[in-house]
Amino acid sequence: MRAAYRTAVVAAGGTGGHMFPAEALARELTARGWRVVLATDRRGEAYAHAFPAEERLALDAATGSGPVGLMKAGVAILKGVVQARAAFNRLQVDVVVGFGGYPSAPALLAALSQGRPTLIHEQNAVLGRTNRLLAGRVRAVASSFPTLEKTPAGVTPHVVGSPVRAEIAALYDHPYDAPTEEIRVLVTGGSQGARVLSETAPRALAALPQALRDRLHVQQQSRPETLEAALNLYNDAGIACEVAPFFRDMAGRLGRAHLVIGRAGASTCSELAVVGRPSILVPLKIATDDHQRLNARLLTDVGAAEVILEDDLTVERLSRAVEAMLSDPAALAAKAAAARSVAIPDAARRLADLVESRA
Repeated sequence: MRAAYRTAVVAAGGTGGHMFPAEALARELTARGWRVVLATDRRGEAYAHAFPAEERLALDAATGSGPVGLMKAGVAILKGVVQARAAFNRLQVDVVVGFGGYPSAPALLAALSQGRPTLIHEQNAVLGRTNRLLAGRVRAVASSFPTLEKTPAGVTPHVVGSPVRAEIAALYDHPYDAPTEEIRVLVTGGSQGARVLSETAPRALAALPQALRDRLHVQQQSRPETLEAALNLYNDAGIACEVAPFFRDMAGRLGRAHLVIGRAGASTCSELAVVGRPSILVPLKIATDDHQRLNARLLTDVGAAEVILEDDLTVERLSRAVEAMLSDPAALAAKAAAARSVAIPDAARRLADLVESRA
């Protein structure tokens, strides 16, 4: 006999950009009485330590280039599809939600082959390659941003926003307090770190006038190989700092920051909007379809952020941008309000509503 509860498979993997929105949806569905199963890969497991899934499926998947690489990837995905079909029959799955990246492909293809309801959520402002291939076959495409590039003809995305973690969403109603004495700067690099920011940000902040340096408290996410150099630069400049490869309590740090310097990943842009924080963004130059630059438009279009392209990033350019922002507390507060004006704090609820309507 079929169980009374419904079962949703959330398929995501690769990076925190895929996993964090998937986790937010999983928590919302769990609160509604759904049973959630996570389908991911080894890389995704690194960000799934708190994922509220009753079961986890490790499905074979791969990506590749060139004839041999593509053939091997195809074989791996086909194997993953076979694994997923068997698991879905056993679990009596009601719906499969994919969050992009090649690890989501086997779960979605298996569900489609069995006639099960499927949806995809695109975190970026450009439809990713896996999502692009499947967008015309699933029941709905959900989008984080008001515009979604590379959408196939005939597909109309549902703008639901990017689900953020509950601890981030809880900060939506917290006011932004412009700095008076201490100035708190948070430097992030995405879930996998960013060498260019790890190396440039400490030098840029160390080059600020002493009057600003004396007030700074910097928290920086740094790649392990640049961590010691960053610490030395901050210490030599007399800047109070905390440097680590990864911050698990990112919500608290983001909520206390006066200015954020980081990449323009989808999760970063959405979280900056929800929390309402001014930012300086350096889009990843090699991001597929230049999606990080397009993500940043959510904030730059309303004057909430300044973008410095990677090719234009220098110590001097970043230092000037930081000094200009930190020297004008009123402008910082205005940028914070602008960021919050484009936030969708209930994105997890909106996406869960869409999942239930299609299931």
